[in-house]
Amino acid sequence: MSEWTSNTTLDEINRWLAPKKSVVVITHSKPDGDALGSTLAVARALNIAAGGSAAGFSGVASRAEVWFTGPMPGWWRSIAQDTKTRIIDQHNPPPASHDPDAVLVLDTGAWSQLADYRPWLDDQHARCILIDHHLNGDGDVAHKRLVDTSAAAACEIVAGLCTRLLKVESPSKLPVEITEPLYLGLATDTGWFRHSNVSPSVYRLAADLVETGVGHERLFELVEQRERAGRLRLLARALNTLELHDDGRVAVLSLTQSDFEKAGAAPGESGGFLDLVKTVESVRVAVLLTEVETAGDGVVTKISFRSKGGPDMIDVNKVSMALGGGGHAQAAGARLVGTRIGEARTKVLEALGVSA
Repeated sequence: MSEWTSNTTLDEINRWLAPKKSVVVITHSKPDGDALGSTLAVARALNIAAGGSAAGFSGVASRAEVWFTGPMPGWWRSIAQDTKTRIIDQHNPPPASHDPDAVLVLDTGAWSQLADYRPWLDDQHARCILIDHHLNGDGDVAHKRLVDTSAAAACEIVAGLCTRLLKVESPSKLPVEITEPLYLGLATDTGWFRHSNVSPSVYRLAADLVETGVGHERLFELVEQRERAGRLRLLARALNTLELHDDGRVAVLSLTQSDFEKAGAAPGESGGFLDLVKTVESVRVAVLLTEVETAGDGVVTKISFRSKGGPDMIDVNKVSMALGGGGHAQAAGARLVGTRIGEARTKVLEALGVSA
């Protein structure tokens, strides 16, 4: 298995993409703002660089298209607009006949988050390039990799690729069709510039993107201020399960598939719950356990971790790795296949070194 390290650069990726006439851009399942933003920005840059519009060319032709695996956030079409996209799932697998010149994998390098693309992606290995910022991944996903774990978001890296594709000296010179999804990814992966991954370079990039005309207030409203009643009912059910361990340092929430059904909530509507739990003064790590029934793996408990920063920060990436997952030092996750929520809770507490 290849190491999780870079073996290429943005300049090399730009030169490699230049002659490619057909490009598929993919990302992890359940795409967030950074996954959507990075993939859409690159696809639009590739189309514009080829002489088309952000959406492609006349009719249905498009140099680049983006494939997603859900569940999708409710606002995603407002961002994707007319960029060519395809939803991949168990009923709509990657078309075997589709043989692109290049495949770009963005904002992930983990096979566990790309399961719906195998074995199609295995067949594309020699023409596949990966760009990611996570601490861990599977190096054999792509032949070439650019991994920058210092980047706050995949969009922070991808902004440099877009400037190269369109031959401009700064992100402030990119068209707003590209800068809007880039800003979305940068803002959401930094918690709207509240998380510890915010750096001077993040602020400088954000300023360049806003200079192009990005409607930052509109994006915030689109993503963060469109709650459904079902999500609030789901939050109430989650908070009702709140457990505090280790003198209040570890908080655990639990949700089952039944909770989603009774609340009238959709998959993915539990996002942000842990940020609320982290407002409790004593809490250093917040955990959400979500038990679901899947067609392929049967029962699966998904685990999401969030931790507070500071000198006593708990690295939840390391905790997740012990459970077969990974992510960032302060935001990570894992999936326990064939594991009910009670057993998963025990394993999580053990991985955190906390007694139940």
